Amino acid sequence: MSDIRTAALIGLGAIGAAYAERLQTHLKEDFHVLADEGRITRYKDHGIRINGRETRFRYKPLTDEAEPIDLILFGVKNDQLDEAIDCVSPFVGPETILLPLLNGISSEEDLKAAFPGNPVLYAMCVGIDAQRKDRDIRYSKLGQITFGTRAGEYPEAETAVENLFRDADVPYEIPDDIWREMWWKFMINVGVNQTSSVLRAPYGIFQTIHSARRWMEEVMKEVVLVSQAAGVGLNDRDIARFRPVLDSLSPGGKTSMLQDIEHGRKTEVEYMAGKMVELGEKYGVPVPENEHLLKVIRILEKM
Repeated sequence: MSDIRTAALIGLGAIGAAYAERLQTHLKEDFHVLADEGRITRYKDHGIRINGRETRFRYKPLTDEAEPIDLILFGVKNDQLDEAIDCVSPFVGPETILLPLLNGISSEEDLKAAFPGNPVLYAMCVGIDAQRKDRDIRYSKLGQITFGTRAGEYPEAETAVENLFRDADVPYEIPDDIWREMWWKFMINVGVNQTSSVLRAPYGIFQTIHSARRWMEEVMKEVVLVSQAAGVGLNDRDIARFRPVLDSLSPGGKTSMLQDIEHGRKTEVEYMAGKMVELGEKYGVPVPENEHLLKVIRILEKM
């Protein structure tokens, strides 16, 4: 596929909505948010504001007669992915490109298993500080979508998405080694998302309180050690590479996991500390900080 003419998003969270706004501005009536009738009614009744702008997305009910969509972006949480896969299946044609924006390092493999004949790009969002309160979504930095393919598979799909993002003014980067970058983002999520949720701390705490930053980086160090055992090979320079990114974020901005804790929602701790405990056992690498975080955040979810 050389050109993407139609695109859709499933999962209208803060990050997905921020990028979807630009895609809809570019693609106009050829961009949709996929959702069930109940969600669509709520979205239309209450509306959505992005940085104070009234934003009216075009919605496509999951019950509609489906036609293949060129590109489907996934903005759901990890524990919603299986349901999202079932929902989008009627809209997936033989050449539909799938682009997950989820945290963690497993969603791409799940999509490949569900749609073995389709191009699945590895992707992540970096440097965006979007957060949502009721119908209001705000961000001070849009960050970028980092994406690519492994082992050179699906180069045409990669180029098609690059062309779309460039034309739609969606910030992006295509790194030389997307799998290593995915692990780097995993390291960031494991470090700052989890510690922020326990401390109830926005980014400003990690920018200004040395002991908070040091704890965050100790948690990240466990990911580095596991990555080395797994053959990915992160190192201490990768921890340092996150510091300017962190310092550029809004001091009042909050990680998605902190927002989940504050609103009484289930977190993605099973895909962060839970995954780290699993990988630590697999590779024989101790991960005491993540073992502790897994216990504490599970308790916080029930409080």
